[in-house]
Amino acid sequence: MIGEGWNRPISTHDPTAHAEIVAMRAAAQLLANYRLAGSTLYVTLEPCLMCAGAMIHARIGRLVFGAYDRKRGAVNSTAHAFDTQGLNHQLEVCGGVLEPDCADRLRRFFAARRG
Repeated sequence: MIGEGWNRPISTHDPTAHAEIVAMRAAAQLLANYRLAGSTLYVTLEPCLMCAGAMIHARIGRLVFGAYDRKRGAVNSTAHAFDTQGLNHQLEVCGGVLEPDCADRLRRFFAARRG
């Protein structure tokens, strides 16, 4: 593992501090290179459009995600960010991995936060 992250936009006052971005920043710092070519990014929830764009710029080799995000997911749900014409990088995507477990984990996390 070369980087990990979790959502921190509220605690860091940073709208870009999504888990994917935080993990890519950590990996880039460790490798002293913003290009993360050949790496695999594992996430619980289908990434948003911002995170998908960052993955393209970082040259992530493969994305593996668990639950689909029917409201904001930009890989297969609301948009197909990686299918956009003119991109200078393509990455392999494997979605729905352990989807029931990931969806349940997310439900429990948000239920606990709401009290």
